[in-house]
Amino acid sequence: MIGYIARRIGTAVIVVIGISILMFGLLHSIYPSPAIDVLGAKATTAAVAAWNKANGFDDPWIVQYLHYMGNLLHGNFGYSYKLNQSVTALFQERWARSAYLSGISLVFAIIIALPLGVYQAVRRNTIGDYAATSAAFVLYAMPVFLLGLILIQIFSLNLHWFNYEASQSNSVFAVMGDWYSMTLPIATLTLISVAAFSRYMRSQSMDVLAQDYIKVARAKGLPERLVLARHLLRNASLPMVTLVGLSIPGLLAGNLITETLFNFQGLGLLFYTSLGNVDYNVLLAYTLLGALLTVIGNLIADVALTVADPRIRLA
Repeated sequence: MIGYIARRIGTAVIVVIGISILMFGLLHSIYPSPAIDVLGAKATTAAVAAWNKANGFDDPWIVQYLHYMGNLLHGNFGYSYKLNQSVTALFQERWARSAYLSGISLVFAIIIALPLGVYQAVRRNTIGDYAATSAAFVLYAMPVFLLGLILIQIFSLNLHWFNYEASQSNSVFAVMGDWYSMTLPIATLTLISVAAFSRYMRSQSMDVLAQDYIKVARAKGLPERLVLARHLLRNASLPMVTLVGLSIPGLLAGNLITETLFNFQGLGLLFYTSLGNVDYNVLLAYTLLGALLTVIGNLIADVALTVADPRIRLA
């Protein structure tokens, strides 16, 4: 186990470095220097050249990349000249709110999808199964922004049950307590995840129901509730461990759209704003965060799967 984790961490480091080189090169070719943003649009060519030389932007891009990675190892993600603040400080202000939105949406999605998938498998080809399947297909095919707009129109503008805008508080604890403002953003991310999770859970539950040990448990007279809880749910949930791990970076992308739609001050909205402002230090840091979450999610999924299923051994 330790050797496997060490190899996976080594591979993850190589992948992240490769992604960082690619993104740094692409962003540098599009936006080689923030000198105009700092000095103003009327800055002379000589002033721009002097500023680039003083700040290292006249070096070849690979040298700039090495300087950036050296600063990154010391916790310095660069400086946002558009927002006049360090990228590290910007992330520290917002990461907890984005983590809360992603985390609670993922928890709700799992809580809803697991029993829903089991129900559909047990009651397959019934009206309830057809209704749940139709709803899942609709939600799965629906863009995140469209689902959010529908929820805003119905539950905010028409019924006035919830706020159309997410909580604007800087405190994550205040955000957690503001259900009037946070219900619709959380529901948007939750419903999209439930649509995918429930389909996987239904398919896997149907496979498990066909196994011999389920038939033996029922033949012994074990109550159906215990058959489903002890034998079906645990075995059918094993692929969900991998799916949840792989969905972690996907939530970061979902946050981008959801936070922009509901004006939630998280990392997703920061990325969207920086994309419009061509603030490439923020863009690069956000991209690296996505790559890091991807490799971490894969590693957590593999390790958690071996813990959940002792039959699996890592080689």
